[in-house]
Amino acid sequence: MTTDPAAAQSVPAEEAEPGAPNVGPGAESGAGAGAPEVGGPGPEKGASGEGAAGAVDPASAGGGRGDVEGSAAPESSAGEGGAGADSRVAESGAAAGSQAAAARSEGSEEGSSGAAGETAAAGEPSEAEAELAAQRELRERIERRKAEKKGAVESGTKLSGAAADLLAAVRAVESGEKPGGSVFSEAESAPRRVVPEPVRRPQPVTSSAAAPVPAEAVDAVRAVLLEGGAPEALAPQVAAALGEGADGQLREDPWQLLRVAGVRPEQADGFARALLGAECGPGDERRGRAVAVWLLEQAALVGHTALEAPALSTALAQRAVPDPDAAVQSAIAEGDALVFQDALDEPGAPAASGQSGDDAEEGEQERPVRVLVGLERYALAEESLADGLARVVNSLPKEDGSAGDWESAATGSAAELIRAVAGHSLVLHTGGEASRAEPAALVAAARAMGLRVCAATHSVDGRQRFAALLARAEQREPAAEPQETVATVAGLLSGAEGPGRDADGLLRTELLVVLDAPQLDVESAAMLAESLPDGARLVLSGDPGVLWSVGPGRVFADLLAARVCPQVASRTPDPGPIGELVSGIGVGELNQVEAPGKEVVIVPVRDAGEAVHRTVQLVADSVPRAIGIPAEQTQVITPGHGGAAGTRVLNAALKERLNPGPGRFGGFDPGDRIAYTPAPGRTAPGHVVKADAEGLHLECAGAPVVVPKERVEQTVRHGWALTAHQAVGRRSPAVIVVLPGDAAQTLNRPWIYTAFGRAESHLSVVHGVEQALPQAVADIPAKPRTTRLPTLLKAQVPTAG
Repeated sequence: MTTDPAAAQSVPAEEAEPGAPNVGPGAESGAGAGAPEVGGPGPEKGASGEGAAGAVDPASAGGGRGDVEGSAAPESSAGEGGAGADSRVAESGAAAGSQAAAARSEGSEEGSSGAAGETAAAGEPSEAEAELAAQRELRERIERRKAEKKGAVESGTKLSGAAADLLAAVRAVESGEKPGGSVFSEAESAPRRVVPEPVRRPQPVTSSAAAPVPAEAVDAVRAVLLEGGAPEALAPQVAAALGEGADGQLREDPWQLLRVAGVRPEQADGFARALLGAECGPGDERRGRAVAVWLLEQAALVGHTALEAPALSTALAQRAVPDPDAAVQSAIAEGDALVFQDALDEPGAPAASGQSGDDAEEGEQERPVRVLVGLERYALAEESLADGLARVVNSLPKEDGSAGDWESAATGSAAELIRAVAGHSLVLHTGGEASRAEPAALVAAARAMGLRVCAATHSVDGRQRFAALLARAEQREPAAEPQETVATVAGLLSGAEGPGRDADGLLRTELLVVLDAPQLDVESAAMLAESLPDGARLVLSGDPGVLWSVGPGRVFADLLAARVCPQVASRTPDPGPIGELVSGIGVGELNQVEAPGKEVVIVPVRDAGEAVHRTVQLVADSVPRAIGIPAEQTQVITPGHGGAAGTRVLNAALKERLNPGPGRFGGFDPGDRIAYTPAPGRTAPGHVVKADAEGLHLECAGAPVVVPKERVEQTVRHGWALTAHQAVGRRSPAVIVVLPGDAAQTLNRPWIYTAFGRAESHLSVVHGVEQALPQAVADIPAKPRTTRLPTLLKAQVPTAG
């Protein structure tokens, strides 16, 4: 039975999905007429060589699923950070083609003896004649391919086979369609049957942030790529990744191709075979070293800053590296990776270095250690962060006000936080959405004492909401634009927002309050810690139940676990049925809640096709009519970009209903709702204004943005439907969380907590995962990440503040 906020019949509590929240009275049932058809690629056209996606009509009886097989690429807790996403690409069709040709040849020999007796009376060709025709067709195709190879390949659009697969994989990772790190994620229990996804057209990408690569260097790399059968469109990325002399490096070590995002070992192996011939083998030292570095990069994509040595060796063995330990040692010797020995807390814990239990008993003075291997980039960032935090913790607060000033300000729910900040340089503050009023009261109190204060949030929406809270705490009218006191983390680090920096490059602030602290990755956190002047106070505030950062590390969780500073837990609960529901999820309970105003509605669905239909109906009709929240203020959240009810399918359906158009500029039209991602982990909502020779003109949070044409496919996607990681740090008046059946294996408690918590006034759950929802809430926590920060902090700050 389906329920709908536009429905006229109430749904009793006992009819709601087991373990799901109750549906408030007055919910309607039944599908609305005139639901849109959801076609294939829609505005996001497929790449050349890709077949058109099958159409699904969610308005049809039963909301049937498309009769086409595809691959789901759901987001997870790192990819959500990329964890759990399938970034595998198709193998080359050359081997399959040669096998098919051989099979036809054998069939022609076996069938020649009986062909005459089996010729159809209706004039059908004999098997021998059919085989000859097939062979002629095969030869013609081969000749056509040879002729095509003689001409230049334009931006990868005429590629086929392995080269097309390789280019598509790189583009999928660059555009965010498929996170690259799937090596250390859990395998799916069963293959999924889903609607094929629209594939974006492959185009060369040039990073606006990176220095331009000389054209001659790109041309030299292009020649090597063509020689090895790789797409020439990868030349700019390879040249940028390898630097000076990239063509020589690539020719000497073809596995350096793995440094380009989206390239997998099997594809680099094919490239190496084409260049090296008989010299190439799985035991090649160059291969082992490159695969070891690639595995560490994949681990970083799902949140690890390092890997335990046994885990890395196991992963290398799974990649057909005959001597994994030698490969690790080679990577360390060449400086491609670093090795660490971190002491374990428990004296009796097993040592990763190979120390036996008997040896441990004989040397009780020796603490067991774990051996970790990591990339220099993240190792240095983590050590820099530990140094910076230790400096903050060990520095005494400045004489910035008498104890009486702080004490007089310590009133209301923020009293405990203000007292902690008065006496300590580093303080952690935890709580839900309502608890943000406490850091706002702290900032207002510090400003009243004449301190230079800055607050930073994860998103523009968060910045605007915190600026409104601060205005309320200071009893003034909110400004049209947030003051320089409130910034985003990205804007603060770049210098575009906030108080600016002094002559030494340090932030001009005496108190820095960072909201949405769980979203800090290790590199951003290290830059913040390094930017603080001596004696400045640092407050990290956030909800520990939400998804962790997109980038590697789990800074806020590691600091909470290390206990090197005071921790203040807010006692301010989030209000209303949504707050009650989300609070229960945070402790592992999916409670039934009373929702008399239809604040929480459950919409059970049978399959993904019906989920798409119901979602469109809710956004375009039911929620505006029954709840009074317009479609532009309703946010759809789903587990992944791919799949039968992922962001691509949902956005195509919602565009067709809410803003139909031809999509002349990269699939976009004026008025389209978009999500602009200028950098990984940073997503700004907005809409399309126009398109011209300069590029795609957007408006994001009231600010104009122009995206060059060559960057549109990599940085802009439709934004009616987002993933939870894209939506974290923001809230919407109405949220529709879509849980199709093919996403059951990807759900966990942080994802559900984050998605449900984005709703301010109304939450609809399009529920197709049955018991997987309460099971994920109760039993599936966040996937662990391997980091070194707690160990580093305890070595420098042994006692809690």
